[in-house]
Amino acid sequence: QVQLVESGGGLVQPGGSLRLSCAASGFTFSTATVTWARQAPGKGLEWVSGMYSDGSKYYSNSVRDRFTVARDNANSVLYLQMNNLKPEDTAVYYCAVVAEGYKVSDIDEYEHRGRGTQVTVSS
Repeated sequence: QVQLVESGGGLVQPGGSLRLSCAASGFTFSTATVTWARQAPGKGLEWVSGMYSDGSKYYSNSVRDRFTVARDNANSVLYLQMNNLKPEDTAVYYCAVVAEGYKVSDIDEYEHRGRGTQVTVSS
C-alpha cells in the first residue's frame, strides 16, 4: 500500500524559510518520479517542483531560485526547502508519485498523493 506523509508545514513570516518532508512507503522510491504540488484556498492544484529517478530537478517559474527539492533514496524521503517565502506561497503542499512516463508537472498523472501539509506565510 502506497503511503505518502507530508510534514514540516506551519506559519512563517514573509521572507522566512520552511523545510517540508514527505515520507514514502509501499513502493520503490528510488525509481519513482516524485513531485511537490500545492493548492491555495479557492484555487486548483498547482505544480511546484519535482525530481526524476536520475536526480534531475525541475521547478515552476513561481518558485525557481527560492525552493530546492531533494530526495533521500536510502530513507525514502522527499524534501522541499523553501526560502524567502511570500504570502502567495500560502497553500496546502502535497507530495505525489507521477505515473511512469509522464513529466513531474503532469498533475493529471499523479498516481498517488499524500494528505498535505499547510504552509501559511503571513506577518
